[in-house]
Amino acid sequence: MSTIAVIDYGMGNLRSVSKAIEHVAPGAQVCVTDDPSVVRSAERVVFPGQGAMPDCMRELRGRGLYEAVMDAARDKPFLGICIGLQMLFDRSEEGDTPGLGVLPGRVRRFAHDLKDAAGQKLKVPHMGWNEVEQRIEHPLWKGIAQNARFYFVHSYYPDPVVGGPGAGLTAGVSRYPAEFSCAAARGNLFAVQFHPEKSAAAGLQLLANFASWTPLNGSSAAVQARLRDQST
Repeated sequence: MSTIAVIDYGMGNLRSVSKAIEHVAPGAQVCVTDDPSVVRSAERVVFPGQGAMPDCMRELRGRGLYEAVMDAARDKPFLGICIGLQMLFDRSEEGDTPGLGVLPGRVRRFAHDLKDAAGQKLKVPHMGWNEVEQRIEHPLWKGIAQNARFYFVHSYYPDPVVGGPGAGLTAGVSRYPAEFSCAAARGNLFAVQFHPEKSAAAGLQLLANFASWTPLNGSSAAVQARLRDQST
């Protein structure tokens, strides 16, 4: 039986995530856990979260989950959701907070004066359904139509480094109103800014794809190198 750990570091309601995974993967053992040993023994790891980046990073370290998350990011099928995507990057503008540094880039805030094409002010946070354009072919996009709609709730978004270790990192983009990266993929990692557990059929398909996903070559050399650098 496949085991899927949903990491609980005290930030956000995780019930909807775990229930959605149980629905699409009835043969899997899904466990919401704050126990590092359970995370380490799981075959797959889901890293969700809601709230402020400084609080999330503080709670992750305070609960002793930092090393377990870094280990999982090194060699397990790993799905980040919302803040779980943002925390994978180097640093966030929210409180000028260092992230886990697994993926190269920064997390930026939407501007306060966003306007649509008609000149109407857009609200921040970006909240509601929005189209996602798939930028790469990936097993987690299987069965999901191009420009399918997913549910977003966020004020910040990842800005991956372009070129070098960031080449090919963006797996999907959305627009509010300008284009922003909303999905990142590398090796055994896939992470999304939207909430698949709240995104109806498309979101459930993505979770089902994750539950059966076996990365061909484990984590990429670029991710492995960044993780090794942080451990020395």
